[in-house]
Amino acid sequence: MSGQAVNDAAKRAGIAKRVSPHTLRHCFATHMLEAGADLRTIQVLLGHAKLSDTTVYLHLSRRHLQAVPSPLEAIEVSRPDEVKRSRRLMKR
Repeated sequence: MSGQAVNDAAKRAGIAKRVSPHTLRHCFATHMLEAGADLRTIQVLLGHAKLSDTTVYLHLSRRHLQAVPSPLEAIEVSRPDEVKRSRRLMKR
């Protein structure tokens, strides 16, 4: 899509900000990421050879960052009286 076609479409949509084909690529990549697509998939869709080229398009929204669970939350913590001790420690 040419720059003029993008500008015309933006004007018809009531968008006052300057819009370029790069803007559309950036928005596409960002929306894909927020919808749950992984970076590798977005890399392929954008046609990038290097993953580092893809990350340039992606500014992570605060909402997306907050949605990522911490790996520490997956750890189950037992009460000390529920923990099985090794036989070696039990003999003492």
